Order: sequence, then C-alpha cells, then structure tokens
Amino acid sequence: MTIVTQIVWLFILAIPIACISWTVTHEEIFREPHEWCVRRSKNDRLLVSRKFFYLFTCEYCFSHYVTIAFLILCDYKLLLNDWRGYILAGFSLVFTANVYMSLFALLRQAIKKEKVEIEKIESETDSEKE
Repeated sequence: MTIVTQIVWLFILAIPIACISWTVTHEEIFREPHEWCVRRSKNDRLLVSRKFFYLFTCEYCFSHYVTIAFLILCDYKLLLNDWRGYILAGFSLVFTANVYMSLFALLRQAIKKEKVEIEKIESETDSEKE
C-alpha cells in the first residue's frame, strides 16, 4: 500500500471509530448502560472493576478498544509492514478519531449556544409584543 493510500485509510478509518466511541459514551440511546457503568466505575470495590467500567464512560479510553477491533477487522498497518505498523496505526487512529470527536463536540456546543440565544431573543420579542 502506498503512503498516500495509508494516509487516506487513516482519515477514513478514524471516522467510524470516532462515531462508535462517541455514540456509546455520549448519546441518549446508551444512557442507561452509560449511567450504570458510571456508577460501577465510581462505587465498585475492586480497582480493576472500576477501571473496566470507566472505559465505557470515556470516549478517549473507549476509542482505543474500538481502534483495536478495527485494526483486527481491516488489517491496517501504517508505514511499516510488521507489528510496528499496527502500533503506529493504532495510536494514529486514536489520535485522529479523538480530533474528530473534539471537533464534533465543539460543533454541538456552538449549535446548542445558538439555539439558546435564539430562544432568548424569541422570548424577549414575545414579551415586548405583550
């Protein structure tokens, strides 16, 4: 695989990794399991158990495990064709996926801020009309 193809794969593979990591750790559809994992990560007696459940509450932590699954599934290596290529690919995918998730979080925050500002303006306008 050429270096250009490897870089394209890096940016494309990071998209589903970011999507899965974000969805599992933030979205409403997984709210109940997420809250259960949060409770277990804070209240379990065993350190290993607390750390295990924490990985389902943190998008950064969870993205490492999703990345490992994608590396196995896609057999993607970066720069080198041996085990070192897997290591480079893994950390590069985690980094890129987390950049995507950070940009997505900023975008969601900006949209939420705009909605609040619009609601405020609308409520002020409604109160002025009355």
